Amino acid sequence: MASLNLCMFLFVLVNAILLLSHPVHCNEDEDNLLQGINSYRNSLNLPALFKNGKADCLAEEIADELEDEPCTSSTNGANIVPSSTTQLTDLLEHLKKCKIDVNTTVDGIIMPICVPKLVPTLVLTNYTHTSYARYLNSSKYTGVGVGSEDDWMVVVLSTNTTGGSFSSAMSLVSKVGLGHCLVSLLLGLFYVMVS
Repeated sequence: MASLNLCMFLFVLVNAILLLSHPVHCNEDEDNLLQGINSYRNSLNLPALFKNGKADCLAEEIADELEDEPCTSSTNGANIVPSSTTQLTDLLEHLKKCKIDVNTTVDGIIMPICVPKLVPTLVLTNYTHTSYARYLNSSKYTGVGVGSEDDWMVVVLSTNTTGGSFSSAMSLVSKVGLGHCLVSLLLGLFYVMVS
């Protein structure tokens, strides 16, 4: 009886850990920038930008592409609209990988910058005191994705309109993660077989 209680306790504990935890992408530079941008918008009485998963995916993909580019690249400081032709050679592949339809996405904006060693105050200043500020000052933009590689930081802004949201309905499986659900199911089956 004691072993059954211990088994039940371990089963519940493992399931709780697996279902309540989720993989976290942690990048201090990106988090600091997002916090700074939201503080900047707050000072202008604008709502904070919320994380948009598809915009985040696109920002990461573009940052990966720019990783080996010098800071003197023409991409540095360029305003890029997802539906336009651009100097980003793999933009269409990035949009496809992130499940963003180039034909219906016209309101988003991609803002890459290059700052040696990604010095936080310089990165934030490059967004708040340059031509990019007009996008951050606009209440049109409600979502954000942030990606970085080496000296490059990429911010992708999205709107809550159909032409700029980048998003689709999220299911419980995508939020919790298919892997966590499968592990939980297998543990449950194992428990039933053991008892």
